[in-house]
Amino acid sequence: MQQRVLLIEDDEAISEMVHSYLTKEGYEVEIAYDGDVAVSKFMGGHAYDLVLLDLMLPKRSGTDVLQIIRSGSLVPVLIMSAKDSDVDKALGLGFGADDYITKPFSMIELAARVKAAIRRAGYAASGSQAAAGSGAQGSGESQAEKPKGIELRGLSVDLDNFSVRKNGQELKLTAKEFHILKLFVSSPGRVYTKAQIYSHVWDEDYFGDENVINVHMRRLREKIEDDPSHPEYIKTLWGIGYKLGDVLL
Repeated sequence: MQQRVLLIEDDEAISEMVHSYLTKEGYEVEIAYDGDVAVSKFMGGHAYDLVLLDLMLPKRSGTDVLQIIRSGSLVPVLIMSAKDSDVDKALGLGFGADDYITKPFSMIELAARVKAAIRRAGYAASGSQAAAGSGAQGSGESQAEKPKGIELRGLSVDLDNFSVRKNGQELKLTAKEFHILKLFVSSPGRVYTKAQIYSHVWDEDYFGDENVINVHMRRLREKIEDDPSHPEYIKTLWGIGYKLGDVLL
């Protein structure tokens, strides 16, 4: 089935260029030139595999559009920003974007990021469906076939169902936040540099932009830690990286 992309960009030249390239790559691309049209298209019942979103839009800002999308959907959102500033990147990612690319960008890089984001979202969805299917099997299933859960102090991480609970309450993590947490709970005691985290979670080469890791780590800690300023689950080793704290049961 052809994968559908919603391109939200007010610059017609950029829109036409992206539309043409992604169409040749086999995607079905719909364009919205302002925030109101973008919301109308997204809420209109169409299913999209990815949203490409410019932050600077007429009528309704890109961050407003992103908040509306995230209020009811986990579709991958790739921010396109003309401002190469930490403020724009942090703002977009902080509201739940999955990745960003700074203008001007190459079509090859954009296509690679689109493909990677859709692939990661597909892994998450297929994992959840597989777990649901295994749960419907009879009582004769082996222990190895049951969902894998890791219990931390006050935190329960279900690796098959892609869910996390804290003190019995389910936490709403983004796909990136879950995969970062999964990385640490799957290898307790191992120290990960930012480059290694990026390589494992984004499945792309690391170009030294630490802001992506910083923003996602901050957002994850705000959700799982009692005191994000003094984290217990994921510890920072200054100048080196991060590791799981002493929280395994």
